[in-house]
Parts: sequence; structure tokens; C-alpha cells
Amino acid sequence: MTAAASRPAVVAEEILRARAYLLRVVEPPAPETRRWVELVGPVAAADAVRRGDVPQGVADETSARRGADRVDVDLEAAAACGARLLVPEDPEWPHWPFACFALTGRAELAPPLALWVRGTGSPADLTDRAVALVGARAASGYGTHTAAEFGAGLAEAGQTVVSGAAIGIDGAAHRGALAGGGPTIAVLACGLDRAYPASHAGLLDRIARQGLVVSEYPPGAVPARHRFLVRNRLIAALSAGTVVVEAALRSGAQRTASDARELGTVLMAVPGPVTSATSAGCHELIRQGALLVTRAEEITEATGRLGVELAREPERPQRPTDALDEAQARVHDALPPRAARDIAWLAVEAGLDQDTVRSALIELERGGLAEFHEGRWQRRTRRGSR
Repeated sequence: MTAAASRPAVVAEEILRARAYLLRVVEPPAPETRRWVELVGPVAAADAVRRGDVPQGVADETSARRGADRVDVDLEAAAACGARLLVPEDPEWPHWPFACFALTGRAELAPPLALWVRGTGSPADLTDRAVALVGARAASGYGTHTAAEFGAGLAEAGQTVVSGAAIGIDGAAHRGALAGGGPTIAVLACGLDRAYPASHAGLLDRIARQGLVVSEYPPGAVPARHRFLVRNRLIAALSAGTVVVEAALRSGAQRTASDARELGTVLMAVPGPVTSATSAGCHELIRQGALLVTRAEEITEATGRLGVELAREPERPQRPTDALDEAQARVHDALPPRAARDIAWLAVEAGLDQDTVRSALIELERGGLAEFHEGRWQRRTRRGSR
């Protein structure tokens, strides 16, 4: 019995096998093959690819590998590492997030034919309120701290954190989400039976227990530079918004930001030191219109339910003089902190008539901001009163 047959019959096995074959044959995003599958259906499309009886565009994407029919091997290898094939015909397919692919005509932003997934979560449920956190591999301490804080804050707000499991910002975002008790999704650029990077093998196992590890590359597929760029569209599409925490002017995170903008999702960026090369890309994105964010609450406000998940105003330092009206503030400014002065002197210094000064002094004394000494007034100095 194959791995596909051992699952409940949610989707016909012939559809699973057809899409597993096509994922092995094409190199994503394969827009022509995707359109062909939508036109004739996955089973007929797979049969036609095997025969080589397909339109030229599809032939260009499949001819090099159409003889590589490893469906049983791939399904068994996936099952061995706890993964399964998720197809668009499955109720758990993230139809709503992937609807954004229809907004663009760019070939490189074609939706996936299917996805290999490992984990306990439902893709449709986990992506209902998801946010991507991406950024530099060579991240600074500031960047990794910020990513971890954002990840934890989003998890506590009930949002799923999506990232690419790379060293640096990605890893910090995943760890923050896990520490916050929330789910997280890692999108890989290789087969799910490979831990990449190898140092994140334990992290990927934790992600699978609390969320999902996802790839459109079949088991055994090795990571490659172009595959990282291609998988970035999935990170952007699975999320209601993308936050670039740190990024150089030329980076993979910039590609994810570009994809997010094209797909019509919310693009956000975190400011950093103007001297930091790893924040230069974020500053450029902000100048181009990305939303500046500094707290997880601001991200939730931008991507959450309209008018409901609003960010609280940050607490601001309070001074005893904050409640003073204009006349009281001017008199308070005129009061010397040491040598007391009479009302006539204060009136000249504050530029107010003496009656207004007298009235203001009474209120200042009541508020503990002025002291009266033998017919003269001075400022009552205390910590935080200036």
C-alpha cells in the first residue's frame, strides 16, 4: 500500500499520484504546466506529459524530466519523514491566501501545483491569520532580537508566523513564535527529508510539532540559489502581510518584499540604524511606501480584522506640568528654581498681567509646582517637575 493510500480518502489517489509526478517533473513555478493542469485536470495532464503530447510551453517545462516517474518513491520518502502531499483538491488547501496569485500576470508568480507538508496543523487554518517575518541571514543582534520579539508577540495575538527557516532573522522569528506558544510555518527550498540548514534540524522538528514545514520540491531535492528566490513567493502568498526586519539593498528578503507588493498583501519594514548595511534595504522599502512598524501590535493592526485589532498607543512619559494651561506654563517657566521673586517681576518675565500671574500661582501652588516665601515665589523643585 502506498503512503497516499494509507491516508483517509479525502482526495482520489489518482489525483495525488498525478500531482506528485508533476511536482517531480517540473521546476517551479512552471506557469505553463500550471495552466495546462487547470485546463485538462491533473490526471489527464500527467498522462499527456508522460507521452510528450503537450503544448510547446508545457513541453519546455517538462521534457527534461518527464521520464522521471518516481511517484511511489516520493510518496514513501515523504511518509518516512512524516510528510504528505497536499493538493488543491484537498479541503485543507489554503485557497484564500493563494487567491492573491490571480492578481498578477507575472509568470514567476504562478501558484504551486501541490505542496509537500510536514506537521500537525491544517494549512487552511494556520494561514487564516498569518504574517511573514523575513530578513538577513547575516543579521545583527538588534535584528534577531526584534524578529524574536515580533514572533512571540504575533503568536500571543493568535497569528501564525511564516518564514524560511534560514539562519538569522528567519530562525529568530520561528523561535520567537514557538516561545510565544503559537504555530509557525517554515517554507523550504529543498525536499522535506532534508534539514537545511543542517543546524536547524531540531528547530524544523519543533516547527512541525507546533505548525508546518512546507515545500513544493519533492523529497531528495537539494537547495539551490534559484529555489530560494522561487520559494519566496510562497512565503509572501501564505501571509496577509510581510515584515522585512533587516535586509541589505540586495537580498532575498527584498525579493520576498517585491513578491508581496505584486501579490497585493501588506508590506512592512522595520527601521534600523542609518549606518547599518543590514537595515539599508528596509529604509529603501519605507521610502518606497512600505509601512514602518516597530511593535508586534502594529503588525497585527495592519493585517488583522479591520477596526478591531488596533494597536494601543505606546505609553508616554508624564510630567507634572503636562496639565498646565498656557498662562500657568508661562508662569511656571518664569519661576526661578532658587531665588524667589515677587509677582511684579514674574509678570514681566512671563509677559502677563499681574492678576493672571496671581491666579496661575495659586494653581501652581496647589499642584505642588510653586512655593511662597515671605511675599515672593519660586519654583518647587522635585524630581520630574521640569
